[in-house]
Amino acid sequence: MQDRGIFDFIIIGAGSAGCVLANRLSNDPGTKVLLLEAGGHDKYFWVNVPIGYLFTMNNPRTDWCMSLEPESGLNGRSLKYPRGKLLGGCSSINGMIYMRGQARDYDQWQQMGNIGWGWDEVLPYFKKSEDYAHGIDEMHGVGGEWRVDEQRLSWEILSAFEDAAVEMGIPRTNDFNRGNNEGVGYFQVNQKKGARWSCSKAFLNPVRNRKNLEVLTGAEVSKIRFNNDRQATSVEYVHKGQFYRTVATQEIILSAGAIKTPQIMELSGIGDPEKLKQNEIEVVNALPGVGENLQDHLQIRMVFKVNGVPTLNEKANSILGRVSMALEYALFRSGPLSMAPSQMGCFVKSDSMHETPNLEYHVQPLSAETLGAKLHPFPAVTASVCNLRPQSRGTVHIRNNDFKSSPIIKPNYLSAVEDKTIAVKGINMTRKICSQPALRKYNPIEIKPGDNITDHEDLVKAAGDIATTIFHPVGTCRMGHDSLSVVNDKLQVHGVDKLRIVDASIMPTITSGNTNSPVIMISEKAASMILSKQ
Repeated sequence: MQDRGIFDFIIIGAGSAGCVLANRLSNDPGTKVLLLEAGGHDKYFWVNVPIGYLFTMNNPRTDWCMSLEPESGLNGRSLKYPRGKLLGGCSSINGMIYMRGQARDYDQWQQMGNIGWGWDEVLPYFKKSEDYAHGIDEMHGVGGEWRVDEQRLSWEILSAFEDAAVEMGIPRTNDFNRGNNEGVGYFQVNQKKGARWSCSKAFLNPVRNRKNLEVLTGAEVSKIRFNNDRQATSVEYVHKGQFYRTVATQEIILSAGAIKTPQIMELSGIGDPEKLKQNEIEVVNALPGVGENLQDHLQIRMVFKVNGVPTLNEKANSILGRVSMALEYALFRSGPLSMAPSQMGCFVKSDSMHETPNLEYHVQPLSAETLGAKLHPFPAVTASVCNLRPQSRGTVHIRNNDFKSSPIIKPNYLSAVEDKTIAVKGINMTRKICSQPALRKYNPIEIKPGDNITDHEDLVKAAGDIATTIFHPVGTCRMGHDSLSVVNDKLQVHGVDKLRIVDASIMPTITSGNTNSPVIMISEKAASMILSKQ
């Protein structure tokens, strides 16, 4: 073990949260900041091209390549579970959808006792880093690092889905980010001039030359060390085959994400004492909530074969089509290669009992057996529907005391009765939308799960057969003040000093939409608290 310098702050993880923190904390030239990233750089062609997510997920160059344990709610299936392993983290491989969630999400956090986390308190932090394509107003900011743009494409079949939703009584919207995201329309995306705009590009690259900021890639953390007063003092990590220890004088900030953060916590001796002892790890601080409360959005990928309208299936399966797509992107930075994984969005209530939408649609002018597989040889559209506020809760825990081992990830999808009910309602809602006149003229034929399946229990099973994650894990080191919370509302870890967690793991409940931009907000707010000595 070699000692390697002393810094004021050590940030573990250069994903979305880590990039924001590195930018903000190193703004004072008198403050020394070390940013540790287990993965490598993000200068990779498929990171920059939006459609490149197909080649960065499940790629060991850019992804941790984790998998879930077999899930009973998915009828025994085990899903791949992509997590970004490079500068920018998941923002370098994700779907690029700009989504804040709903005002009620944050008001609920505050009602749970987390002071300062209500919608009115967090909105300024969303706006601070935002560079909104349509200019400043009471809900949006400009001039920040986080670019929000319109997509550079349109599809007849997507516009037809939008019209069909309107025929169902769902309002049209061009902005899902004003506090209540109800409506249907094209998603806005984190892109700039048709290219992915990651947190590495936005927050880290502009400050890489600061003399007081060191960014170390290929540095995998094995443990956080504490002194006898339970103060976090140093971080141990491997870099180029050598073990190093680096000291932090002010704080260590854990920003490794909802999967890796609880793993590092347990390896460092913070967690459920029984689980730690089972893995021969000395208990530093008993916090049984570490690794619990895992929440994720499960999407049911319904596929409809259509006629008389173009989809990406035909283009992608044609040499001429692929050449034309490449040329369009090369010349204009537009077209299918500029596509986010999902282009059309829709937020709706599954029934009138809900105050705000509890279903989200990701609609695509394409179809395949699974994400990333070869597209079907016929024109089709995929309408994926997810329960925004699942009641099912899962876990993330270490497999053993080897930091190189992948953790055990169990989301427990569809384990709650209410989630099964919402899944069936989501399938039936999709069928109603696709039966409206705007789509009926294209003769949609339901291929997945199949319109012959109508019984409630059969639909629950069918959902388990075709559903997959949208890659939104949160909540595994949740914020709160009860016995199962892990951090307080300043994001400081209970029972120890000089250790903070800043990433999606602190969310008490999952936000009602895509989770990347809420993590940026959390990081902005955390940086403000750290700099003001809160």
